[in-house]
This record gives sequence, structure tokens and C-alpha cells, in this order.
Amino acid sequence: MTTSPARFDLKLDSDEKKIVARAAALMGTTMAGFVRAAAKEKAQALLERETRVVLSERDFARFAAAVSGPFEPNPALSQALKEARRKVRRA
Repeated sequence: MTTSPARFDLKLDSDEKKIVARAAALMGTTMAGFVRAAAKEKAQALLERETRVVLSERDFARFAAAVSGPFEPNPALSQALKEARRKVRRA
């Protein structure tokens, strides 16, 4: 599936524009291409960092033990299950 280009306007002050223009020239690309690539790279790095859960060894061991152990519902879940059984009749 291909997507059509979407427009995104950006205003820079003259110093910012000069910096971006110099960097784009060093990379051999246009300012738009440079900004697009830099924004995408930064966005991917941020999304990767923010969507990953990192645990210490101690926390991972606790998590693994909790997941591997027998399931025991807490009081709130036990009550909810009782109410559901009372309200729902199976055929």
C-alpha cells in the first residue's frame, strides 16, 4: 500500500535555517530531505525508547516469578467473578 505525500510546513528563524542548510549540504541532500530524515530518525528513536519496558535483573526476576507462579485472584477480582457467575447463566 502506498500513501500519498502529506504536507507539513515548518517555520525557522534565519539562524536555524542556516544550520539546517549547511547540514543538508554536507549530507548532499535538500533541506526538506534533511529535515524529513532527521525528524524520522528522532521520532523512531523516541518511540523505541518509550515503548520498551526495561527492568533491572531484580525486577525481571520478580516479574518472571509472578508470571510463572500459580494464579491467585485478588479480593476485587474474586468479587467480580462471583457477581459475573450470579448474573450470567450458561446454556
